[in-house]
Amino acid sequence: MLRDGPGPLGVLLINKPPGITSHDVVQQVRRKLNTRRVGHAGTLDPIATGLLVIAVGPATRFLQYLPLEPKEYECTFLFGQETSTYDAEGEVTSQCDVPDDLGERVTAALPRLRGPIEQLPPLYSAVKKAGKPLYAYARKGEEVEREPRRVFVETFETLNLKPPQGEFRIVCSGGTYVRTLAQDLGQAVGCGAHVVELQRTRVGRFDIDDSVELENVTESALMPLETALDPMPMIRLNEGQLSRVMNGQWIKPTSDLPAETVGLLNEEGRLVSIARLEGNLLHPQCVLPAEVLHDAV
Repeated sequence: MLRDGPGPLGVLLINKPPGITSHDVVQQVRRKLNTRRVGHAGTLDPIATGLLVIAVGPATRFLQYLPLEPKEYECTFLFGQETSTYDAEGEVTSQCDVPDDLGERVTAALPRLRGPIEQLPPLYSAVKKAGKPLYAYARKGEEVEREPRRVFVETFETLNLKPPQGEFRIVCSGGTYVRTLAQDLGQAVGCGAHVVELQRTRVGRFDIDDSVELENVTESALMPLETALDPMPMIRLNEGQLSRVMNGQWIKPTSDLPAETVGLLNEEGRLVSIARLEGNLLHPQCVLPAEVLHDAV
C-alpha cells in the first residue's frame, strides 16, 4: 500500500530509458519512494530518452513555478520515409529516394523552421479534441481537424549528416513536437523524414548530466524545492511572518522585491510557500502543509 500522508518531498531529475512512457516512470518512482504523490513536467514519447523532471510529494503543487523552458534535444532523423506517427514506432506511409544534394536542401530549409512558427500537432499525440486525445481518433482511423499551435524554435542545427540519416540539435519552447519538425523538414527537402532517436538533454536550467538512472532512484536523489526553483528570488521569514503565511495570510515585505513572484523560506532556509506581490502586499499562492516540512528531505 503506497503512502498517502507526509513523506518524501522534492524534485527528481530522471534519465528516462527508451521503451517506456513518462507515466511508467511516475509509477516506478511511486513504488521506489513509497508515495502516491508523484508528477512529471513535460511528457517524453516511449521512443525518447533523456531528462524527465519529476516532482514528489507536495512538490507537485510547485511544478508550474519551476524553470522548465527552453527544452533542448539531440535527435536523429531518417530521410526518405514518412510514418504515421512521425517516428520509428509508426507505420511507413510513404517512401522516396533521398536526393544527392540533401545537405544543401537541409541547409536551405532549416531557417524556415526556426523562430516563431505555427505547428500542427501529430495525429498520434495527447493533444485533445472535443475532450479526447488525438491518438484516440488516429487509432480508429478517424481524420479530425487539428488546430495549429504557435511555438518558438530557438535553435535547429545540423550536428552530422550522413544520408539517409541526419543528427540535429534543437532548442525550443515547451509544447513543441520534435516529431513534427522532422516531418516538416522532410517535406521541405522533398523526400520525407521521421525521428529514429530522440534525447532530451536540457529542461530550463536542468541538465541531463545532473540526472539519475531510474533504477538508482532513492530519497537521497531528491532536490529541495528551494534549490529546484532557482533563480527565483527567496525571502527568509521571521516567526510572525511565517505564522501568517502558513495560514494563507498576506504579509508586507520589509524591503523592495526584485520580482513579483518570490519563494518564502522558514528560519531553517526551507521553502514554505510561493507568493505573489499584489500592490504592496505578498499573497501566498501555494503553501506547504506544516506537517510536511518535518519529514521533508
